[in-house]
Amino acid sequence: MPSTGPRTLHLNAFLMNAGHHDAAWRHPRTQPEKVTDLRYFQQLARTAERGLLDSVFLADGLALWGNVRHNALGGFEPLTLLSALAAVTEHVGLIATVSTTFNEPFHTARKFASLDHISGGRAGWNIVTSGTVNEARNFGQDEHVEHRLRYDRAREFLEVATKLWDSWEDDAVLLDRERGVYADTDKVREIDHRGEYFGVRGPLNVPRSPQGYPLLVQAGSSEDGKEFAAQYAEAVFTAQQSLADAQAFYKDLKSRLARYHRTEDQLLVLPGIAPVIGSTEAEARALEQELTDLQVPEYGLAQLSGMLGTDLTGLPLDGPLPDLPEVRDINGNKSRFTLVAELARRDGLTLRELIARLGAGRGHRVFAGTPEQVADQLEEWFTQGAADGFNIMPPHLPGALEDFVDHVVPILQRRGLFRTEYTGRTLREHYGLARPANRLATAALAEGRPA
Repeated sequence: MPSTGPRTLHLNAFLMNAGHHDAAWRHPRTQPEKVTDLRYFQQLARTAERGLLDSVFLADGLALWGNVRHNALGGFEPLTLLSALAAVTEHVGLIATVSTTFNEPFHTARKFASLDHISGGRAGWNIVTSGTVNEARNFGQDEHVEHRLRYDRAREFLEVATKLWDSWEDDAVLLDRERGVYADTDKVREIDHRGEYFGVRGPLNVPRSPQGYPLLVQAGSSEDGKEFAAQYAEAVFTAQQSLADAQAFYKDLKSRLARYHRTEDQLLVLPGIAPVIGSTEAEARALEQELTDLQVPEYGLAQLSGMLGTDLTGLPLDGPLPDLPEVRDINGNKSRFTLVAELARRDGLTLRELIARLGAGRGHRVFAGTPEQVADQLEEWFTQGAADGFNIMPPHLPGALEDFVDHVVPILQRRGLFRTEYTGRTLREHYGLARPANRLATAALAEGRPA
């Protein structure tokens, strides 16, 4: 059931191989040799659970991101990994990224229902539409599907997935050995979906899972992305650089909910933050500089070219950004293009400085300081209308996650801003969100059919 107590933070640990900084794998505090070692990720998940975090999250793409010559890239498929992590944790939520552009609704609904059963109700789906032409080229396409059409497909994809999760009622399984009846087939329904993109008969071949639906997460901040989030998402991972920008995004997104008959507490906004933590501010800034000094400019320039849809190869690192295309002409991640372009223009950054600024967060906010200072930042954004919680992006792993759990979380707890124990069992309960009603059963009742 939704929480009725005082408003408290929600914290998600965004796990990424050796850490979020693009030079993390070169730092002696990291273990890049373990990025395909299950035990390494089990340790990270248990650390997040020890800190009572709401969830852990795995990003994913359907192409090899960046230049593997200069970064510890590639790794596990997220649903496979999270199923293994479910076996060694009891409480922490498990959120996987799956694309609606290069998957099918039946496969996706089945996999998330399975993870939800395996984990006892801790599954979450980060819904993406895929942002790069390299992904399209792994699926027989020379060019990427146009941005608006990707969101049109995503809407129908999600409608089909939710129908499939509703195709079994909660009490459909009878287990009546005496009569030889396993399930009440009046409560297992075909969905008979026929739409523009999908034709799916159903029902799903997995009974309704503990949460009904996985927690639905979204991360796009373009106009299409915000409208999609307002209609469907229950948590939004977003990137803002300043309190004012975060407040504006928060207000804008929450204001869109009413037209979909939703209330503000049904959608949680979690900006990303990459905290570089030291016992003193000087120590934190020194660690931040160590990571910057380990960057490979060639790698950063290629990443920046991808974000901006502009080939920056060969341009002087100590010069400014060249003229950029209009955001309307970007067919990839429009919101990240806008954020990076505005950051460079606002602060007058050279290419080298911009690469350094983006190294730890790829556009998400980076903050270096003591545990108290990090807690102060989180509290300010949380209490000033900018966030319902945070997507914690450790710059290096495992140490930065351990630092956050061991030193920042206790401060937040002392301030009454974060839980001191898990009080729920499912990921929805952690986030204070209701379990969705079965819409097919409701419709059947309304029509006088068996439900």
